[in-house]
Amino acid sequence: MLKRLAVATAAITALAGLAACGADDDKTGSGTSSAQPGAAFNGADVTFATSMIPHHQQALEMVDLTEGRTLDPAVRTLADQIKAAQAPEIDTMSGWLTDWGKPVPAATGTGDDSHDMGGMDMGSGDMPGMMSADEMAGLENASDAAFEAMWLRMMIRHHQGAVTMARTELADGRYDAATKLAQAVIDGQQAEIDQMSRLLRP
Repeated sequence: MLKRLAVATAAITALAGLAACGADDDKTGSGTSSAQPGAAFNGADVTFATSMIPHHQQALEMVDLTEGRTLDPAVRTLADQIKAAQAPEIDTMSGWLTDWGKPVPAATGTGDDSHDMGGMDMGSGDMPGMMSADEMAGLENASDAAFEAMWLRMMIRHHQGAVTMARTELADGRYDAATKLAQAVIDGQQAEIDQMSRLLRP
């Protein structure tokens, strides 16, 4: 009888251990979500993600336009750096919006319609720093001699717009990961603005 009780006790202990492992696994699984489970967010956080996604997408379009161009190696490195930073940020913000049950902006083109984000209030009605369709076409069709300086000036303005949007998120946002990303945008893109400004100087 004692032997049977010992065996039963061991079995119960083993099952309890498996259940605990299962619970831990569930917690790990939920931690893979882009959004922090249960963390509070507000309208400013939603606006930040919803507007910054197409803003970043246009920056990546501008990076794509550098392909096949003869550029200063520092400019080429900068373009690669912008792509490496902003593409993952798009994925992160898209994950937040999905987890919040909010629409994720579709991939944007360079047309004027890309400015219309469903009536979002971005102050002037347009996202700061966004290029118009004509400006993007002008960049694409620029001669090799004119392209680099044009690209740098446009990207500086684009980055300045992103910094403005990020500062609004820092002031008004509530979601911790979003405010941290906003600070990273300010730090990273301001440093790139400074670098591009130096590259433009004769």
